[in-house]
Amino acid sequence: MKKRKNFIREKKIFCGDYLEVDIIPKTKIDKRTPEKRNKKKKVSAPKQRRLNDKNARRYFIQLVNTNFNEDDLHLNVTYSDDELPASIEEAEKEVKNYIRRIDYRRKKEGLPPTRYVLVTEGTVEKGGEDIIRIHHHLYINGGLDRDVVESLWRRRRRKGEKEGKRIGYVNADRLQPNNFGLEGLSRYLMKNPKGKKRWSCSQNLERPTQRNNDHRYTKREVERIVKDYSEDQTYWEKKYPGYWFTECKTEYNDLTGWSIYLKLRRSG
Repeated sequence: MKKRKNFIREKKIFCGDYLEVDIIPKTKIDKRTPEKRNKKKKVSAPKQRRLNDKNARRYFIQLVNTNFNEDDLHLNVTYSDDELPASIEEAEKEVKNYIRRIDYRRKKEGLPPTRYVLVTEGTVEKGGEDIIRIHHHLYINGGLDRDVVESLWRRRRRKGEKEGKRIGYVNADRLQPNNFGLEGLSRYLMKNPKGKKRWSCSQNLERPTQRNNDHRYTKREVERIVKDYSEDQTYWEKKYPGYWFTECKTEYNDLTGWSIYLKLRRSG
């Protein structure tokens, strides 16, 4: 019969200038010892991308923090009444064409390709079923003037027109990360609407990476930390040099014991 081995895993998730650390009890059901310290590996994207799943929401924040900072933009993209798409799918096709226009303009100005995270939301009226007022939120890399980015949300110019008809309005704001990066805005975007919401992203994003260490902490040490050091900034900054401590949360399970969840920000 295979022996069950209980141990504490330190899982470090690197998200650009931000670090998340999960210190969690695990069980291995074979004769091998737990891994000492494995190599960094990319964090797998969850299959569920409708933002109603805890893992999907957490990955969304980690991905945004890995790829965007104060040099980049948040776009709120809307439709005028006579341009409203009939479905989420039609809207996503429309906004992807908009991203291609942005990418073309970036290339023309010698800027790197567009990187983006897109959230599409469709709300419904109370008591109704049909989706109305579809709109989008975009995290997008900076470089283009905000007025230019906003102006590209138009139809192609027809003969006799100085510029194409507006599809709706775009409000482009410079991102303002804090000690938690862009978590605040990301959580706002993840709020469940009375309708549908889902997200997608460009293929050229850098993914958060993860490294596990199964020998750094013991169960007894975790219990001592929870009792005496969980909110001790100096303690955690000595444990993780090069980072400022921002948050520690603890959870208790009757079967497995204590878990610790840390958030830190690069100090350099």
